Amino acid sequence: MSARLTLEIASNSVASALAAQAGGADRIELFDNLAEGGTTPSFASIAIARERLQIPLFVLVRPRPGDFHYDALETELMLRDIAQCRALGCDGVVIGALDAQGDIDLPLCRELLRAAGPLQVTFHRAFDAARDLPAALEQVIGLGCQRVLTSGGQASADAGADVLAALVAQAAGRISVMAGAGLGPGNIAAVARQTGCLELHASAKGQRRSAMQFQNPALRGLDPDWSQTATATVAALRQALDA
Repeated sequence: MSARLTLEIASNSVASALAAQAGGADRIELFDNLAEGGTTPSFASIAIARERLQIPLFVLVRPRPGDFHYDALETELMLRDIAQCRALGCDGVVIGALDAQGDIDLPLCRELLRAAGPLQVTFHRAFDAARDLPAALEQVIGLGCQRVLTSGGQASADAGADVLAALVAQAAGRISVMAGAGLGPGNIAAVARQTGCLELHASAKGQRRSAMQFQNPALRGLDPDWSQTATATVAALRQALDA
């Protein structure tokens, strides 16, 4: 591959974002609640990440887990979170919303894009939950988003590679189709080649072990360990894409 491919790392904390930067990531998507598909991170997380990162910072704006059909209160939350991202100097936001029929919620998304103003906008994997991906792609392009994060409507980008390739062809340079979900050092280059995606999105997560010497075994469901981006995995992803 002649052109350098963009590697975005999904980072579930400031520590993960810094680890991703150290490993060679080109851009960070910052969020919270990895196990639930991601929600908007805290004000402090965004502020400190912006202070300490030298690479572009995008922030996921998603008020809750679950579907992508939002009510008026959730809309207000997203608009205020976008305003905070602008005030803190973020480079972009990651948004998405659907109507009850599974189409892009155009009125709501237009409102979110107006709030984003000069920030770049990625349409997140709400896209994969849409009922008609080619039609949804045209709607997202019409909104003016810079990119769409997608696995081709499948559980992983690997499984959705053929659909991703078709979306890249349909987009014809009007928007960047960024492949994401299930990407690791062993398959990221192959997915890039098969799909033609110039931007790739991975979590590169590893397990961090608790340093607690005392742990109460009765607290089931309160796992002392946690997931965090691994610098070595990010470096391996970067190496695979550059090979």
